[in-house]
Amino acid sequence: MRIAVDCMGGDQGLPVTLPAVLDFLREEPRATCLLVGPETAIRNQLAACTGASETTGRTEIVPASEVVGMDESVAVALRGKRDSSLRRAIECVRDGRAQACLSAGNTGALMAVSRMLLKTLEGIDRPAIAAQMPNVRGGATMVLDLGANVDCSAEHLLQFAIMGAALCSALQASSNPSIGLLNIGEEMIKGNEVVKQAGDLLRGSGLHFLGNVEGKDIFGGKVDIVVCDGFVGNVALKTSEGLASMVAQTLREEYDRSIASRLAALVSLPVIRRIRRRMDHRRYNGAALVGLRGIVFKSHGSADRLAFQTALERTAHAVEHDLIARIARTLPGIWMRAHEGRTAGSALEGNPGVTGDAQIEGQASAGVGTLAGVVAGASTASPAAALPASRLEQPAARGA
Repeated sequence: MRIAVDCMGGDQGLPVTLPAVLDFLREEPRATCLLVGPETAIRNQLAACTGASETTGRTEIVPASEVVGMDESVAVALRGKRDSSLRRAIECVRDGRAQACLSAGNTGALMAVSRMLLKTLEGIDRPAIAAQMPNVRGGATMVLDLGANVDCSAEHLLQFAIMGAALCSALQASSNPSIGLLNIGEEMIKGNEVVKQAGDLLRGSGLHFLGNVEGKDIFGGKVDIVVCDGFVGNVALKTSEGLASMVAQTLREEYDRSIASRLAALVSLPVIRRIRRRMDHRRYNGAALVGLRGIVFKSHGSADRLAFQTALERTAHAVEHDLIARIARTLPGIWMRAHEGRTAGSALEGNPGVTGDAQIEGQASAGVGTLAGVVAGASTASPAAALPASRLEQPAARGA
């Protein structure tokens, strides 16, 4: 497998990304990494890395003279810096040089450039960042969006649920994963208007929607997938990371308070290590940009060496499981099920499509890819007609 790595992305860039790449390559002998960034800087950093010779022949430098800063606008990434490491890494996927791309860089720029170069799946207006967060049941809850889309419509949240269901089905062999809508309460009357409208769409979608869930339910494992807009999702993610760090620091302080507590720490050390490992957010780093016609993963900008290596492992896992092709095979059936559920719901109300379809048509006229547009042809043809899989298994053509 070949993975393109934006070596300049993130808060620290080369001092973190290159050692992490070498660690990953030592553990994954089948992988090759394309190192994207300034050639001289990469060679100098590689020379300073211990054990770089062990991976000789499994790294390839892709020159890029520019870097998109974490504080720079999307417009700069799209039009101003056409030779940035972020853009060149995504182009490697588009051109077939790599099977996936990983970056810890500017999230908005990564999403915008990926969307422009790779294009989105049929019926998907915006990609979403999806990642798994640990829960008390020993598994993980998939959450999306985690920061790609700050402002979302109800239709976008429905699309996120459909993408999450397809991703969960592809990776976990779950044919009908349960879905919850993140809200300030479980009651249907709670939330802002967008969330209420999204709840109505999901209830009539044919998906396995269990209703509203609260933030605590992400870690309680109440549902397989939690859907929210990118603003709320990103706040929830970083709050959980901060809480995990605070708990770890508090434990260290308390165990170091006296001789007796230090002795207690020695006795409980194996348990402490297991807890720390389960709660270490670095071991859950790496989120997929779902909805694209190529595999793109986002690492946390503040990732250290271990966290970035974890993100590489998750990216490799997606390649091994042929993520895009599997989603392409799964998505049409979910679209159809959602369409059938909404059609049945409208018929029961005795007034087909007056509320939901009117909203969809208004969004379609504004250029938004909608559920109605995708399933219009699929309702009279095979499910595959809604999503041409042959186009999804290959990156978008150059010049798109």
